[in-house]
Amino acid sequence: MAPVNNSLPGALSEFLLICFPGYQSWQHWLSLPLSLLFLLAMAANATLLLTIRLETSLHEPMYYLLSLLSLLDIVLCLTVIPKVLAVFWFDLKAISFSACFPQMFIMNSFLPMESCTFMIMEYDRYVAICHPLRYPSIIIDQFVVKASVFIIARNALISAPIPIFSSRLHYCGKKVIEHCLCANLFVPRLSCDNITLNRLYQLVASWIVVSSDLILIFISYTFILWAVPRIKAEGAAAKALSTCGFHFILILFFSTILLVVVLTNVARKRVPMDILILLNVLQHLIPPALNPIVYCVRTKEIKQGIQNLLKRKV
Repeated sequence: MAPVNNSLPGALSEFLLICFPGYQSWQHWLSLPLSLLFLLAMAANATLLLTIRLETSLHEPMYYLLSLLSLLDIVLCLTVIPKVLAVFWFDLKAISFSACFPQMFIMNSFLPMESCTFMIMEYDRYVAICHPLRYPSIIIDQFVVKASVFIIARNALISAPIPIFSSRLHYCGKKVIEHCLCANLFVPRLSCDNITLNRLYQLVASWIVVSSDLILIFISYTFILWAVPRIKAEGAAAKALSTCGFHFILILFFSTILLVVVLTNVARKRVPMDILILLNVLQHLIPPALNPIVYCVRTKEIKQGIQNLLKRKV
C-alpha cells in the first residue's frame, strides 16, 4: 500500500468509525443478529471447506471452485465484521490508516472476485450441459488453477488503485467516518484534496468488472436454456434446470444486494444514512452465510460428504 501523505501540518494518522450516527443508543442490540450471522457464515464455510478437503469424491473442479468461493467469503467476513462488532461492543471506533486502506482494498477486490467466481462456475455448468462429451477434457484441475489466478489477479489489479488513490490524499482535519467500514465512498470525502479522479476510477472500474461478469453469466444461461430441451437422457433435463436454478438464485441475490447498495449510494440524499450503512454491512455478511448453506442443502454429494464427516467424528 502506498504511504499516506502525513508530512503536512495537521495531517491525520487515524479515522473514527461512527456506526449508525442517528441511532447510537440501540446499535448494541444490532450486534446480536450480526454476530449470529457472522458465526453462521464462518461455521458454514469452514464445514464446507473441511468436507471438500477430506472427502475424496469431492475432489473435482466444480467443488474446488466452490472452495475458492468459501475462502473469499471467510476473508471478507473476517476483514469487515470483527471491527464492526468491536465498535458496537467496546466502542473501539479508532482505525489507523494501516488498517483502514487494506480493509478498503479487500472490500473492493473480494466482492468482484466473488462475482467472477460465480461467472467461472456458470461456465462450468455451461460446458457440462451444452458440451458434456468435452467436459472431462475442458474442466480439469489445470483449468481451476488458471481460473483462480485469473479471478485473483484481474480483480486485485483493477481494485488496487482505489485504496492507493485514497491513501495518497491529504487528510488535514475531518476524521469521523459516518460508517462502520472504511468504505471508499466515504473516506475520500474527508480529504482536503480534489477527489474527482477517485470517484471517476471507482465508477468506471466497478461497472466494467461487475457488468462484464453479469453479461457473461446471462449469455451462458441463454445457451443452457437453449440446450436443455434437447437433452434426451431421462431426468437429465430436470436435473440440469434444478442445478442451474439454485445457482442462478444465488447469483441473482448477490447481484441484487450489490445493485441496491449502489443505487442507495447514488440516491443517498433520499435514503436515510443508517439504512445505507446497514445495507453495506449486510452486503458483506448475508451472501457468505447463504452461499454454503444453499450448496450444502441442494447438492447431494456435499450432503453425503458432511454425513461421512460427522460419522468419522462420532
